[in-house]
Amino acid sequence: MAKSSKAPLLIIFVTVFIDLLGFGIVLPLLPRYGEHFHANGWTLGALMAVFSAMQFVFAPIWGRISDRVGRRPILIVGLGGSTMFYALFGYATSLGNDGMLLGWGALTWLFVSRIGAGIAGATIPTAQAYIADSTGSKERAKGMALIGAAFGIGFTFGPLLGAAFVSAEADGPPSAAPGYVAAVLSGIALLSAIFVLPESLKPGSTPTDHHWFDLGSFRRALTKPAIRAILLTMFLTTFAFSQFESTLSLLTKALGLAPRYNFYVFAYVGFVLTLAQGILVRRLVPRLGEFKMALAGTILMVVGLLLIGQTSDSNSRALLYAVLPICVVGFSALTPSLLAMLSLRTDETEQGGVLGLGQSMSALARILGPMVGIPLFKHTMHLAYWEAAGVMGIGVLLVLGLRPKAADDSASTAEENPPAT
Repeated sequence: MAKSSKAPLLIIFVTVFIDLLGFGIVLPLLPRYGEHFHANGWTLGALMAVFSAMQFVFAPIWGRISDRVGRRPILIVGLGGSTMFYALFGYATSLGNDGMLLGWGALTWLFVSRIGAGIAGATIPTAQAYIADSTGSKERAKGMALIGAAFGIGFTFGPLLGAAFVSAEADGPPSAAPGYVAAVLSGIALLSAIFVLPESLKPGSTPTDHHWFDLGSFRRALTKPAIRAILLTMFLTTFAFSQFESTLSLLTKALGLAPRYNFYVFAYVGFVLTLAQGILVRRLVPRLGEFKMALAGTILMVVGLLLIGQTSDSNSRALLYAVLPICVVGFSALTPSLLAMLSLRTDETEQGGVLGLGQSMSALARILGPMVGIPLFKHTMHLAYWEAAGVMGIGVLLVLGLRPKAADDSASTAEENPPAT
């Protein structure tokens, strides 16, 4: 029987959105803050990567714990951690270049805040598992698109709020306010989770394995060809997109955009992401299915990345705004489709763990993507985007291998429409 519960989905959407709004405020400012506190190139790269590194480690752990104790407690713990570490981020910024706390300088505390925020933010797969608990198979991709829409709205309004705290002077000192604003927003999301969010995990729906970190279960998941192919596709997709993300501010700088306008470009990307996942994908995926949406997404990403590479050579701002939506819409169509396919091929008792494994693959890609994309960009600007397009070409082949068999389609139909008794 198909599940239907719109109210919890709306609550989880609002909760995730508010938390990601804080994330959208802090992330565009992070490179500036690191440079202000005299981080060299390697240190700045590490400061950018440590958040994703923590998500890589902790996403499957949080997911498996949520399979055991429920989704709601894990989401509450994560939001509480985000509130605390965003506040620490703001306080560390206020220390200044010569400020010390417990013998550590501001840059060290920035690292601590990003490590903690990465651990706390690794609960996104738990939110995905919450949606899996609350939707039937035909509604799964639409439900997963809610997380993408929350990301999109967070990345639309977060940078716009962050822009208000950018110094009018190019070399002016950073403000502690963005960290504190992000902490307040996460605190609001925490209160909504405590007082409004119901538990989605059904009583008795517990995993057969009692370990929170069980490499054996991950190995078993990887032995399934379909799951392995989906995870590899998720990795390559995010790897290519993260190269685009990490070099976008460098591209806008090369095109002559002032620092404040960098925020507006990121807000534009977030706005397109919101429309694509919140409206376009949610309406099309029930008609086309996850496979066709994933295939269309990979093709759009290939085309979009190639055109962005062309933009870097043409030095045209108008062209950049015109071609950005192609890549973003492709990513918007692909991500929820792959998540839905991964969820539908996973046992109900292991949703959190396997979706957490998918989040880890994405986090690993976000660690490695900038390490490849930025050096390529500095060597030759368009090379980073053409290489990413080549990676997505492999993604097209992998998605083609995920074409559902007729027997699987028949079984899925029979499950959704059981014979009358």
